[in-house]
Amino acid sequence: MKSISHYWQTLNFVSLTLAPLSFVFCFLAFLRRIFYRMSHRLGLFKSSSRLPVIVVGNIYIGGNGKTPFVIWLVEQLKQAGYKPGVVSRGYGAAAQGPSWPRLVDLQQNIQLFGDEPFLIHQTTQCPVVVDPVRSRAVDKISQDTDCDVIISDDGLQHYAMSRFIEINITDARRLYGNGLCLPAGPLRERKSRLRSVDYIVYNISRCQSHNAIQQFEEKEFSMDYEFSIIKPLSNKAEQSMTLSDFKGKIVHAVAGIGEPGQFFKLLRRHGLDVIEHPFTDHFQYRSEDLVFDDVYPIIMTEKDAVKCQSFSLPDSWYLPIKARVDSSLANKILDQLKSYKSDP
Repeated sequence: MKSISHYWQTLNFVSLTLAPLSFVFCFLAFLRRIFYRMSHRLGLFKSSSRLPVIVVGNIYIGGNGKTPFVIWLVEQLKQAGYKPGVVSRGYGAAAQGPSWPRLVDLQQNIQLFGDEPFLIHQTTQCPVVVDPVRSRAVDKISQDTDCDVIISDDGLQHYAMSRFIEINITDARRLYGNGLCLPAGPLRERKSRLRSVDYIVYNISRCQSHNAIQQFEEKEFSMDYEFSIIKPLSNKAEQSMTLSDFKGKIVHAVAGIGEPGQFFKLLRRHGLDVIEHPFTDHFQYRSEDLVFDDVYPIIMTEKDAVKCQSFSLPDSWYLPIKARVDSSLANKILDQLKSYKSDP
């Protein structure tokens, strides 16, 4: 049986049947946005943060490349002299444990925070706070750290959180599917919502051609990935290798991400003979999930690796990816931040 997402790319019998529910969803999302906008103007929502908040999100549900972009943005802000912090919902974080909000600590169990916040903190070393209520996470990071700018990993629709800059990440291969909101399509809000965001970044990493988007408007930019180095899962293991070192070899490919198939295709494009092991997004691995009855090496995504580093898995590797973004976007964001003035 095909999943509902299979029908989100075209107008078909299933999506058209669900269209009335989609219209209701869109209308409620619109009313919710208006309510929060008016509430902020009337001062009904008070935040103890006087720091600028940059929201990196999307109107298409999941799997667009937000986390690599957030890591890139943190590095750009650091290079410009800022002290960025990141807030996240912490999808997949255990409900049981310390009270919210939680400051990510690499010495604690990753399940307290979720894989993406853990990866962001491990990669950038900047403070990361997780809380299902992002506005509460913003207050926490403002009060307890020396950060001077906050990035929200996702949260475009979290309107209780004030924001200074909005950035939408769009998968250039899928774009906006059939253009319908959930459940008939993949959108959290109507495409017209993009008129009000500051910037749109097209993730072209999954396109066959980098000419997938022929022309960009003034607020539109492109992003792709650079990768070649494969790192050992255990720090005590061998030195890093490259994708070309595995060319022609049979490997177990492990991916618990939004679209595992894209990771498998990437490896095949580089000449690897892939045995696929797809898992659900944010999957919580046990060591026995990755024990295979042969001698072939294991290659996984970096997002999966942060959850598996304690496992004793011989010949296991992960592929880090680094976002490459049009440099003019960083300049525009920095210029915009210079104009920021906190409310008295």
